[in-house]
Amino acid sequence: MLLAITAIVAGFILLVYSAGRFVDGAAATAAHAGLPTILIGMLIVGFGTSAPEMVVSAMAASDGNPALALGNALGSNIVNIGLILGVTALIAPITVHSNIVRKELPLLLAVVLLCGYLLYDGQLTTFDATLLLGGFVSVVAWSIYSGLRHHNDPLASDTEQGVTSQTMGLKSALFWLVCGLVVLVLSSRILVWGAVQVASALGVSDLVIGLTIVALGTSLPELAASIIAAKKGEHDIAIGNVVGSNMFNILAVIGIAGAIEPFGLGADIFYRDWAVMLVLTLALLIMAYGIGRQGRINRTEGGLLLSGYLAYNGYLLWTLV
Repeated sequence: MLLAITAIVAGFILLVYSAGRFVDGAAATAAHAGLPTILIGMLIVGFGTSAPEMVVSAMAASDGNPALALGNALGSNIVNIGLILGVTALIAPITVHSNIVRKELPLLLAVVLLCGYLLYDGQLTTFDATLLLGGFVSVVAWSIYSGLRHHNDPLASDTEQGVTSQTMGLKSALFWLVCGLVVLVLSSRILVWGAVQVASALGVSDLVIGLTIVALGTSLPELAASIIAAKKGEHDIAIGNVVGSNMFNILAVIGIAGAIEPFGLGADIFYRDWAVMLVLTLALLIMAYGIGRQGRINRTEGGLLLSGYLAYNGYLLWTLV
């Protein structure tokens, strides 16, 4: 048990560190290759914040633990909105200026509804996974189009400044690109092993471990990125990170896990976990668009999001007792 807990802690630390270095290396490599900085900021950096969820879920599915993979994806989305945006708004209220983000929010809701439709029958089939991965490719294509078309958007200018402020030589970039990816995979393997061992020792399902401990750990990059962005006044990056990550989690993370191993689902996943994700997504959409005011997530609304996250996790713990 102690070894498994140590593996989880070590896995989280290495996961967060390697994800950051992998993103830095990938962004610098893309810059040396001449990729526009707006695409580096919106795609590579955005993809990088979801890299831990993708690798952990792929490892879990390949090891025969698909419930852990699904719990990681849904739990991370709940963490992203309830905990990360809740805490971020409490530190510095978030005002949404970006038209890109405003267009992504309804798209996120559509993705969440698609996820619910696929989960409703209690199975995630190969066809379902293919549909999700196809949606992921479509969202990436749309992001490229939006980024190039709206290069004067506040989100575009903020992400470009963040990318251009970082410089790295090509050799260093390639080194961290490769090493970051290798450590990311290894740390994910360690984390999954530790999580499965703890779940077995405590008599807790892989799903609950994925929804709580693993989801919180793999969401640490988003938490750090959003708080730093909010403190700098880059509000659109703070919320853009969460919106993009949530779409990636549903389309890519669940899609990859389902493609590796199709699996059956318990009713709780739809009526409890997906339903909570839907409610938080709707709340974010209403707050970001505003009702008769400019879209702004104030401290009160941030407190509501955080309270929802705490209530959900409290309910999970209560059902285990």
